[in-house]
Amino acid sequence: MYTGPCKVLHHSSGLLLNSGSSRFSMVVTSLWCQLIFLLNSLVIPPKGQVNKPGCTPNLAECSHYRSKIHIKAGDKLQSPEGKPKSGRIQDKCHGPCISSSNCSQPCAKDFHGEIGFTCNQKEWQKSTETCTSLSVEKLFQDSSVESRLSVAAPSIPLHILDFRAPETIESVAQGIRKNCPLDYACIIDAVKSSETTSGNIAFIVELLKNISTDLSDNVTQEKMKSYSQVANHILDTAAVSNWAFIPNKNASSDLLQSVNLFARQLHIHNKSENIVNELFIQTKGFHLNHNTSEKSFNFSISMNSTTEDILGTVQIPRQELGKLWPNASQAISIAFPTLGSILREAYSQNVSLPRRVNGLVLSVVLPEGLQEIVLTFEKINKTRHARAQCVGWHSKKRRWDEKACKMTQDIRNKVKCRCNYTSAVMSFSILMSPTSKTDEVLEYITCIGLSISILSLVLCLIIEATVWSRVVVTDISYMRHVCIVNIAVSLLTANVCFIIGSNFNSEVQDYNVCVAVTFFSHFFYLSLFFWMLFKALLIIYGILVIFRRMMKSRMMVIGFAIGYGCPLIIAVTTVAITEPKKGYVRLEACWLNWVSTKALLAFAIPALVIVAVNLIVVLVVAVNTQRPSIGSSKSQDVAIIMRITKNVAILTPLLGLTWGFGIATLIEDTPLTFHIIFASLNAFQGFLILLFGTIMDHKIRDALRMRMSSLQGKSRAAENASLSPTNGSKLMNRQG
Repeated sequence: MYTGPCKVLHHSSGLLLNSGSSRFSMVVTSLWCQLIFLLNSLVIPPKGQVNKPGCTPNLAECSHYRSKIHIKAGDKLQSPEGKPKSGRIQDKCHGPCISSSNCSQPCAKDFHGEIGFTCNQKEWQKSTETCTSLSVEKLFQDSSVESRLSVAAPSIPLHILDFRAPETIESVAQGIRKNCPLDYACIIDAVKSSETTSGNIAFIVELLKNISTDLSDNVTQEKMKSYSQVANHILDTAAVSNWAFIPNKNASSDLLQSVNLFARQLHIHNKSENIVNELFIQTKGFHLNHNTSEKSFNFSISMNSTTEDILGTVQIPRQELGKLWPNASQAISIAFPTLGSILREAYSQNVSLPRRVNGLVLSVVLPEGLQEIVLTFEKINKTRHARAQCVGWHSKKRRWDEKACKMTQDIRNKVKCRCNYTSAVMSFSILMSPTSKTDEVLEYITCIGLSISILSLVLCLIIEATVWSRVVVTDISYMRHVCIVNIAVSLLTANVCFIIGSNFNSEVQDYNVCVAVTFFSHFFYLSLFFWMLFKALLIIYGILVIFRRMMKSRMMVIGFAIGYGCPLIIAVTTVAITEPKKGYVRLEACWLNWVSTKALLAFAIPALVIVAVNLIVVLVVAVNTQRPSIGSSKSQDVAIIMRITKNVAILTPLLGLTWGFGIATLIEDTPLTFHIIFASLNAFQGFLILLFGTIMDHKIRDALRMRMSSLQGKSRAAENASLSPTNGSKLMNRQG
């Protein structure tokens, strides 16, 4: 097979490109390569060798004279016959699945690219996909022009095959102008017939991006319709899940920015127009001037075929329209029902991603000078307590910006926002706020309760210090008050750490400080529960063991081992396991992480187990309370019931049973009443400890009376001594 002259002429043409005869050189090279191609096509290739369309294996460089077209080695041309079946593969990676390891598999037939997998929890899970069936041959196979031209970005490798004398191509934009300059309709059928694999989606995004950049000089209504049909194909609900596997994480942001840029160049002819009415993208526009009354765009789009329409309104206030010049201007708005679930935000330290969009995404193109608009969104998730957050998409930061909008109304299922329109913020929506409507009520309860609890715990410690010597008569009473003091100290310290952590901004302040605050909060809250557990064990010990008593020193060792030793082991182990992966604390607050590492379980599991054990202890105490004897009167029965009630009331806050209401709050759609009860009981736990553990103890009250009486006696004795005759004569002698 003879190919030498082709190579020689190919290199010669490369040298002649800088000369004035470069045009003639490329024509000669092309003709010669075509002649060699025809000769080779008459020869049966050797066994195992298949000639690719466009050039024989030895003549792949024949098309390289087009210096402006980037072609990667190894790229394959797609067969135009038949519709692709699927970009997926049947089997995942074979071999051992080691944590965080990666592998890749080729795509199915008629697709080029690969599918990437990552080992997660001993299973191969798909992480990326670049399976693409679209190519320039596919886009232009029905075009009357034989040349194959790429309208996608240089990052997408596309082959060009041309058997005619080559024409100089200054840019890829010239190619699409040549094939379908009026409406871009020549690419619609190929796009619509393609499967929405991740690779095809990325291809189409780059195609739209190039069109909006290079072909937006004269955007007509027909071009906007064709452009929107292409975008609608990859915004379909069936394509939403495949966006997650596109290697380029900015693809969704690029799509939104490209559509906005293209719409900015659209020219409206009539007064009011419904320009695009696709299932997943709608475009409307109208003319306006400074005399125009208040204008609004009204959208009604269905998320899918089974749901009702979601409403959205863009309103331009009258005072804004007064800023326009006398000459006519135009306003355009675009609505996307599914784009909110596709948009991927850039990472930010103080934001927990992903954030759920709860309405339409509304883009706006306004005349210069207009800055403020009013938008009304209907909520997609109409949960009773769902709270909305008005936001604007910042195209440069690639994330939702809360500062761009302010919520003015949130009634039932609709939210009204007042937003600032800029060149960087042209798209708006509402997010599912991380805080619900009930959080404000609970926040007030928590703040008031913690303040009262802290003061109550300080008072409790002062009282214990005052009456200590009078109440710790026996070993059991000594350990009882040791428990109360350590419970008060643990809860007081934990509440202080909680307040510091709740007001801590990890973005502004040191991350290590946030870790330290979380560690101490975790440790002291666990200490609270373990000291309450030790107190419950003391109660059982007092009931079951009568004749044999343990030494006070041994009980102290056991108490401190349980009260501080166990929490220290749990807290240190938790931070040692999760902190190296930066999964110890939450992004939005200084508290144990739940989303990535489930570090919160290191607090929840011990606390709930202890609450369950203490509940059993309370039941044992209630059962062992003196039962009524045979023939007892009703008054005795009432007295016993009152005694049981009193014991349960005293032990409930001291043993932490109030935390049991937290289980009810974990259930979805739990009534607000349970949340308020849980927040109130635990926020006021310090006050309840002071009330039931200290003030209601008659021994402590007696000791306080004796202490007050002794103090009063000493003050009276001192007063009497100062007024006695002896002191008076001494005073007279000193004055004399």
